[in-house]
Amino acid sequence: MADTPADPDAPPGGPAVSATPAVSRAPAVSRTDVASGAALSGLARMGAVIEIITQPAFVWMFGLATYGTYIVLWAAVNLLATLTTLSLAQGLQRSVPAAPSREAEHGAVRYALLVTVIPSALLALAISLAAPWIAPAFAVGPEMRAALPQMIALFIWTLPLTVALEIATAAARAKRAFGPEIRLRIFWEQIARLIVAVALYALGVRLFGLFIAHIASLAITAWLSVRLLGRYYDLALLWRAPMPPALRRDTLKSGLATMPPNLARRAFNDLPPVLLGLALSGAGGAVAAGLFGIARKIASVPLIVRQTFLYVLAPLSAAQSAADPAEIAPLYRFANRLAAIVVLPLTGVMIAGGDALLLLFSPQAAAALPVLIVLLVGRAGETILGAATPIVEMTGHRMLPLANSLAGIAIAALVGWLTVPTLGATGMALAVSAGVVVSSWSAVVELWWSNGLGPFDSHFVRALACGVAGLAALWLIGVAFGGLHMALRAALQFALFFPLVWLGLKLGLDTEDKAALGKAGRTLRI
Repeated sequence: MADTPADPDAPPGGPAVSATPAVSRAPAVSRTDVASGAALSGLARMGAVIEIITQPAFVWMFGLATYGTYIVLWAAVNLLATLTTLSLAQGLQRSVPAAPSREAEHGAVRYALLVTVIPSALLALAISLAAPWIAPAFAVGPEMRAALPQMIALFIWTLPLTVALEIATAAARAKRAFGPEIRLRIFWEQIARLIVAVALYALGVRLFGLFIAHIASLAITAWLSVRLLGRYYDLALLWRAPMPPALRRDTLKSGLATMPPNLARRAFNDLPPVLLGLALSGAGGAVAAGLFGIARKIASVPLIVRQTFLYVLAPLSAAQSAADPAEIAPLYRFANRLAAIVVLPLTGVMIAGGDALLLLFSPQAAAALPVLIVLLVGRAGETILGAATPIVEMTGHRMLPLANSLAGIAIAALVGWLTVPTLGATGMALAVSAGVVVSSWSAVVELWWSNGLGPFDSHFVRALACGVAGLAALWLIGVAFGGLHMALRAALQFALFFPLVWLGLKLGLDTEDKAALGKAGRTLRI
């Protein structure tokens, strides 16, 4: 029995790459772990799909201007949450798997909760008290102007709830428990929000109804997240677990190392509606933010693939790095092959049905079609090789994520400066898309250069060809049935998306990849 050397690229004391006793040179995780984790995490991230169903209901019930204000405040809270969590949700993916004892695991989670939830609550209190001075900065219609300070004072309390939920679910993921988020993120957070919103609308609570529904659903989900922690951790030990200085330093360092890319990702996603809500005047700002928010919600569906592998590969690659860093390559390339087969047809079907999807929200939303197309293409480019990002972040490369984030932000700022004055929201979509693609593909180049892990081989080319073929088939179907009503054409293409992906998986994956799909692959005869 021998110790595996720590990654030489990591600084001394880095928790994710410290030497750990290895029973053998067999990989700590396999492609089956990636596939099963991705399936469960993907279901959890399907909340983005449910949002496409629930968000139109919110627009029809409460109006586009109110929905736009809701999107702006929600985005602002998400930005603040990214700051106050200190990226410890990602840091736990490194520190918990590498913890030398059960007490150290609990100490890391306890420390993460204390240094994020308490400051978030204090910040929420300060903003709530300052709401009358903050409210005039946001563009809203005259009918909402008087109530905006109360809205801000109320809605900001979703900040500590969001932070607590992020840390609790991250602690479960650090234990390789990817499934529990399904019930929290899909049923309680999304469905409960819709139920409460419909009930408040029926009771005549129109101005504050959507905001109260959001708070209520998050409160329920945060409470359930405590029960989730109790499944994977001893709550009594979590309350009193020791937090020695070395543990606090290493846990904080693990989080701060991934904070720049997390801030960049959040800024690309949530900053545009906030900027629109601040920059434009009157109800026009809220409406513009609402339209961009609608396009962003729909465009987030292909992002499910990227977020799924980001959630799954972070703890798995950290564990694999401790056991045998060389065995990360099969996990990385397997994730890339799956993404290529799924994301290209998915992007195609979303673009094909974009006009019909936008009309679900509001007749005004049809104007957001160019924004939607640009965002969808950008998300596809970001996702297709997006598996490199969590691996770079989790295997000891502490400065590279910062470099990627800075490169993406610089490109986004340049493109935005050139295009937003003339193209408006479409220009902002171009800026966001350019930034996320540069940031994501920079990680691919770095992983190739620093670890010799290239994403391209004959297996990937075959998978990519299957993805392109699925995209082309959907486009040809759209051309052939161009005379149909847009909703019928979109429904036809959506129905054909699943058999096309099945065919892509069957033809694009090799025997070991198919075996990694486990029972699901056998049931589907892949």
